[in-house]
Amino acid sequence: MFEIGDYVMYAGKGICRVEEEVMLDISMMGNKKLYYLMVPIEDSTVKLYLSVDGENHKVRKVLNKDQFMELLSGVSEIEEVQVVYDKQREQIYKEALNSGNPNKLIGIIKAIYSRKVSRDAEGKKNTSVDERFFKLAENTLYSEMAFALQISKEESKELVIRHLDETFVN
Repeated sequence: MFEIGDYVMYAGKGICRVEEEVMLDISMMGNKKLYYLMVPIEDSTVKLYLSVDGENHKVRKVLNKDQFMELLSGVSEIEEVQVVYDKQREQIYKEALNSGNPNKLIGIIKAIYSRKVSRDAEGKKNTSVDERFFKLAENTLYSEMAFALQISKEESKELVIRHLDETFVN
């Protein structure tokens, strides 16, 4: 599935480099399995292990420049994350964030951005849940985009905001 040296996006952990494949007995029952040893690029002291057999993977290869440019060009078609009941808001945001799917991350950003515009117009502040998940979604998306496009996170943010502004103006 992955090669040594691949960069992958591990949901909740960020971008990691696949360092090697190792045989481990994590269950302590003599059932050795093959795992990827991965190291997050933002903290090389952390070691993550992921079974090679693909069970419960929330890991995918990092998107490349062309994939991100295509994603950005289609921002207007990406649906906002839908929340019917406010009590479900945090759980829905969390599920979308934990998916690691860039479309869902943009869906969170669009939903909260739109909600913020509406709340501002009503003279209301953004909620703490919205603020927290907006920052988490932004950080996850912009980190990967910055890595793929070889630009800063701030430049990644500006790219997305420019596309969002075009979406909400039209």
